[in-house]
Amino acid sequence: MGKPRILVVDDDEDIRILLSDRLEMYGYEVLNASDGQEALETIDKATPELVLLDIRLPILNGMEVLDRIKLEHPETLVMMITAFGTVQLAVEAMRKGAYDFIEKPFDPPEIVRIKVEKALERQALVRENEYLRSELKGEYGELIGKSQKMMEVLRMIEKVAPSDSTVLITGESGTGKELVARAIYRNSPRSSEPFVVVNCSAIQPTLLESEIFGHEKGAFTGAIARKPGKMELADGGILFLDEIGDMAHELQAKLLRAIQEKEFERVGGTAPIKADVRFIAATNRDLHKAIQEGKFREDLFYRLNVVNIQLPPLREIREDIPLLVEHFLQKHSAALKRRGIQITDKAMEILANYRWPGNVRELQNSIERAILLADSDLIGPEHLPQEVRADGLPESTQTETSSKPGVPLKDMEKAHILRTLEEVEGNRTEAAKRLGISLRSLQYKLKEYTDDG
Repeated sequence: MGKPRILVVDDDEDIRILLSDRLEMYGYEVLNASDGQEALETIDKATPELVLLDIRLPILNGMEVLDRIKLEHPETLVMMITAFGTVQLAVEAMRKGAYDFIEKPFDPPEIVRIKVEKALERQALVRENEYLRSELKGEYGELIGKSQKMMEVLRMIEKVAPSDSTVLITGESGTGKELVARAIYRNSPRSSEPFVVVNCSAIQPTLLESEIFGHEKGAFTGAIARKPGKMELADGGILFLDEIGDMAHELQAKLLRAIQEKEFERVGGTAPIKADVRFIAATNRDLHKAIQEGKFREDLFYRLNVVNIQLPPLREIREDIPLLVEHFLQKHSAALKRRGIQITDKAMEILANYRWPGNVRELQNSIERAILLADSDLIGPEHLPQEVRADGLPESTQTETSSKPGVPLKDMEKAHILRTLEEVEGNRTEAAKRLGISLRSLQYKLKEYTDDG
């Protein structure tokens, strides 16, 4: 790949020269435009990765250019250039899809490099996610990863989806077993037919047989009418039996017959019912151990385990964490109407180091929580769950903080902010820049400290 290409759009020639020289010094290829119309023509020809766009421009203003870019080149990142008095417009631009903004004068100049690097890093993660999904030419939903183990999972899905073979998906809780089942379904010839889920651990053992096979009227107390079961509803499609390891032993024999014969009887019924169903099962249990303990039928295991897909725990695919974080940031910030949310390097470092006993599900919940708690567009360590912060800190940081027993994280943050303010002689704008937070966020925190006494 060549150098990242950046377009600088500003009617002030001095600003264009300043930014171009600095960005070229950092190793970027730089293009220039002096008005909105020239900017759009340049984007059509050169497709830059990032556009630095002044708000006040001749012919077409920055907001009009932003609207056109988002419509015609949605993959291009836009960072607004603002002068004194236009910050509110920049915030409005971010609501319309701009990634971030930088303020004139560029003080300190290093802030331009930092913001540009972060923007392009995020763009690279987004494109890598898109590439990984397109490489296997399938629909894989939230199954994301570039690690060898995740690529093996995706390739296995691609191979088994077109067949009618039964599949057993194994892995710890929260690794995405149902996502794999749904990916097989979406890429299978049965994708236009039903996908029906039965959670074997969530239904009382006495009711599970009726849930899967249905029942006749009067079959048991409370059976006031005939009810079709999930296998009948899945006819032509796929029946996904989640947590199959929790199924009662006596029901396993009936399931084995249903898989082998493609037919079953409702509870209280005598007439066999045919159903063309493909079975996919999943479990977080060790079925080999369950067989030895007499809790799971060996013949059912081998009937289900025609193809086994083993999902790795998140701690074994740490290189996929940044991709997953970026995906969940986009997903939940859009759902919560908080577009433009970013994450600090320190917070990402903590996420990458944490052991994740709840796997991808826990990571997703942590990101959603952080977006809700963040009072600015920047997620820092303080927005992550306490157990994630405690276990995810690098050892050197843990050693440093352990020498200060009994100091809450909030008090440490307060001390750091007040020390930074002292260093810049009370200049709140400069302090916010050094701390990597918005001025509004800094003012909120200072008010909070005052209220706390």
